[in-house]
Amino acid sequence: MEYTGLILVGVFFLLLAFNIPISFSIGLATLVTMLCSIDFVPAATTIAQRLAGGINSFALLAIPFFVLSGLIMGRGGIAKRLIECAMALIGMLPGGLALVNVLSCTLFGAISGSAVAATSAIGSFMIPQMEQKGYDKNFSAALTGAAATTGMLIPPSNILIIYAIASGGVSIAALFVAGYLPGILVALALMLVCAGYAKIKGYPTEARLPFNIVVQKVVAALPSLLLIIIVIGGIIAGVFTATEAGAIAVLYSLILSVVVYKEVLPKQLPEILLKAAETTAIVMLLIGASSAMSWILSYENIPQTISDFLLALSENPFLILLIINLALIIVGAFMDMTPAVLIFTPIFLPVAVELGMSPLHFGIMIVLNLSIGLCSPPVGSVLFVSCAVAKTSIEKIIRPLMPLYLAMFAVLMLVTYVPAISEFLPSLFGLI
Repeated sequence: MEYTGLILVGVFFLLLAFNIPISFSIGLATLVTMLCSIDFVPAATTIAQRLAGGINSFALLAIPFFVLSGLIMGRGGIAKRLIECAMALIGMLPGGLALVNVLSCTLFGAISGSAVAATSAIGSFMIPQMEQKGYDKNFSAALTGAAATTGMLIPPSNILIIYAIASGGVSIAALFVAGYLPGILVALALMLVCAGYAKIKGYPTEARLPFNIVVQKVVAALPSLLLIIIVIGGIIAGVFTATEAGAIAVLYSLILSVVVYKEVLPKQLPEILLKAAETTAIVMLLIGASSAMSWILSYENIPQTISDFLLALSENPFLILLIINLALIIVGAFMDMTPAVLIFTPIFLPVAVELGMSPLHFGIMIVLNLSIGLCSPPVGSVLFVSCAVAKTSIEKIIRPLMPLYLAMFAVLMLVTYVPAISEFLPSLFGLI
């Protein structure tokens, strides 16, 4: 049908405007579009099949495991130890507290796999600390939100698993390893902005700690950081799959938080399990609904139409990739990462492959791009959490957010046009 795409987009945004949850908006928009294309009974049957089939994947079993391990470690005193470790290592540098914020968010986001969890756990400690030392509260809130998104690239990352499914079979292990350099580059870019901001504002540096105290703080944080080594090392070595790595992450986080740190009591576990089940249900519903939407897009040949349109615009790959990035940034400002990856991967991946970009490279690009959306108004989820922690409003943090946003965009451009940033490590370990 000629106007299928317009019907799909129109109904979807109309439902969002009425504050309908995004998973229901996607599902209902898909159903309406199917009814305009095929009869009611086939449409109802098809959407039910696609909802169930979209989550019928062994690889997706890793998501509830990593969600649960992230929640356990979020309650297990991990954030405090990571902050103390970061403070001991870089607190004495210009803009020390801001740098500590970035490093702590990066490490915690990587361990928990959740930008929202990193914003809440690190922000609740670092934002008051920074404000007490004279840092602007709005800058601190903006920085925490921006830095927390780095955990989306550094594994274990649920969104990279979702992209692997949406792309039709990119290696999860290769994606996990590929995310390291881009994630580190984003963190370094944010640190450069922090150092410049601190110099302009004249913020104080922290006292240098004695060497034995530094060693003590680093050693205290090592058990938490060891999770990353166990998960990624095991996957690269072929000892276990990503799904099995998720189960191991749960076991390790339980031992660390309940037995070693003793910050999670056994009586708290049912509450954590219930929260993990709730989060997993939300994610799986999004995946199922988005899979149904992806099916109707393919059925109506919309990805091919968009691909032909983009390739007809210009023969310059640089320009086309820039257009794709700008489109995804707009999408990321209004849509959660999970449905955005599931819906727009089938649309833009064929174009990227036609331009000579590997599916692995494109995966890192789209995840980094949509990570920027997490800290972009009006929908950026980490912004709301950061503002709630800092007791400020989104309007007040837009201005201090802009240089951080530009730094992230600069890294996005580097990742887009320099394939080696994403592909060097996977190639080094023989994963591609």
